Amino acid sequence: MHTNHTITVPRTAHYCTIGEAGPHTRYFWIACHGYGQLAKTFIRSFQSIAADDTFILAPEGLSRFYWGGFTGEPVASWMTSEGRLHEIADYSNYLSALYGLFVPRMPPDVRIVLLGFSQGCATQMRWVMRAFPAFHQLVFWAGSIPEDLDYRPHLDYFSGKGLHYVYGLEDPFITSERVAQQRSLIQSNGLQVQEHTFKGKHVLEKEALKQLAGVIRQ
Repeated sequence: MHTNHTITVPRTAHYCTIGEAGPHTRYFWIACHGYGQLAKTFIRSFQSIAADDTFILAPEGLSRFYWGGFTGEPVASWMTSEGRLHEIADYSNYLSALYGLFVPRMPPDVRIVLLGFSQGCATQMRWVMRAFPAFHQLVFWAGSIPEDLDYRPHLDYFSGKGLHYVYGLEDPFITSERVAQQRSLIQSNGLQVQEHTFKGKHVLEKEALKQLAGVIRQ
């Protein structure tokens, strides 16, 4: 019979940015990619909203693997079902470290936008529900919020913040049944979420992102 153990070790994490964080920054985006992506490719879509007053940060999941076998492209994931609680704790600590590194460089009234794409949706929400960081907008793009969390005790925290659910009408993963489940989950937890759709598939569509950024700037 064997015994499983864990040990916490320092490790190197990767992230990509667009723009600079400083006294001029008015909008700070933290964007978490989906399953099987890398930060350096995921962040390219955000060039469509790049501006002098905007700093965009794309963290990369801590677990890398080869897509499609041993010779595929290296990609990353935020977590799996194996040791999930440790992986959630690890990436939450990682996101908190990035948040703590950059927020002090910007004005106190900087507008903070958290975005998760696909697997990154649950990543963002699990971090938010562990660390309760200050933010202004939270975007779930082509993904789902976790069903195993109880948001109702924290409605005061979410009050006054913009929550957005975005998906493509041709997304094979976001079926009408899944949308209905998300709506039911959102409503049963008392969350106020704006729904946005676009004509497209399971992608971070650039024009839809520009439109959303425009709404956030209003």
